[in-house]
Amino acid sequence: MLETKEILRAKTAEDVQAAIAEAGAAGRTLEVVGGGTKRRIGEVRADTVLSLEKLDRVVDYAPEELVLTVQPGVRLADLEELVAAHGQMLPFEPPGLAKTLGSKGRATIGGTVAANLSGPRRIRAGAARDHLLGFSGVTGRGEVFKAGGKVVKNVTGYDLSKVMAGSWGTLAVMTELTLKVLPAARTELTLLFFGLEDRKANEAMTIAMGSPAEVSAAAHLPNFAARCAPLKAEMAVTALRLEGFPASVQARAEALVGRLTGFGRVEALDARHSREFWADVREVAAFADDPRPLWRISVPPAAGWKAGHALSGDVLYDWAGGLVWLLSEEDPAQVRTAARALGGHAALYRGEGVAFAPLEGPLGALSGRVKAAFDPLGVLNPGRLG
Repeated sequence: MLETKEILRAKTAEDVQAAIAEAGAAGRTLEVVGGGTKRRIGEVRADTVLSLEKLDRVVDYAPEELVLTVQPGVRLADLEELVAAHGQMLPFEPPGLAKTLGSKGRATIGGTVAANLSGPRRIRAGAARDHLLGFSGVTGRGEVFKAGGKVVKNVTGYDLSKVMAGSWGTLAVMTELTLKVLPAARTELTLLFFGLEDRKANEAMTIAMGSPAEVSAAAHLPNFAARCAPLKAEMAVTALRLEGFPASVQARAEALVGRLTGFGRVEALDARHSREFWADVREVAAFADDPRPLWRISVPPAAGWKAGHALSGDVLYDWAGGLVWLLSEEDPAQVRTAARALGGHAALYRGEGVAFAPLEGPLGALSGRVKAAFDPLGVLNPGRLG
């Protein structure tokens, strides 16, 4: 729990720099947290908590330029509400996952980007890292630095935004982030196919993604996931989302249904119900109340259904099969071995044990050199990545 350690509550970027510098000089370590929703992913073994919750200011928002600059403690829900008021959205549709991870906190934009978390629209819009234009931060050495900027074409040398997103706060602490936003779709519609077994559903999603329909989300909920709340369907559900102008969405939906005539009965969800459905998929709501360990497995989309069949437990497929959420008591080594055999990797998001398998070979060596350059003393989030 947060209260079991000394807590430093940073209110400025200068507070962050001072806390890291002092920790390094004293041989102490820091656990960096925002809303605290992802604290149970990985076992951080640190002396002190550095909280960024009070770094919660929107620094600059230029809707006409599609650019937003914020501090890391801004709550994700508040940020989504802000951009929605201007008819815009965070394109990578980030999940909060608080309920699914058993947290009472509220996700922040800093933690979301640090974990590189992306929702169903990732298959079309890209990941969180693709929308991080630049940031200011403090390395584990206590050095202040900036990377990127406020325009898309600003990268020379190493693209540190790509390095930082997904580093889980182990390299540096971001004190300000600049993000690209996009106009929100005028409407959306989701096609639902019923009763498909996993391999057939994967085939349908592959056809849809290869079509001109511009599918913005594709997921398959097998029987167990479909029966769980909140969907409570009687059989497996395969879902394909289309977004855009109403006439275009309708025309693309009709064409897509024609391409998928061999996949059985189809129904359409209107815009409101479609948004509700994908919010549940994004948050993995079907698995929120299940006590079993929860794995997040990333594999090539065509191999997604194989991951579900290679391991015991229950699954939910997102990203057209490329993201597999697995509820399982399976041995962790077996889960990771199965993921690697399919060209992917697995992370334990809920449950006891190592969350992330250590990188090996050339990739592990490169990761070690990056860590040594940013945080040679191991001040930031020790143990988070194994």
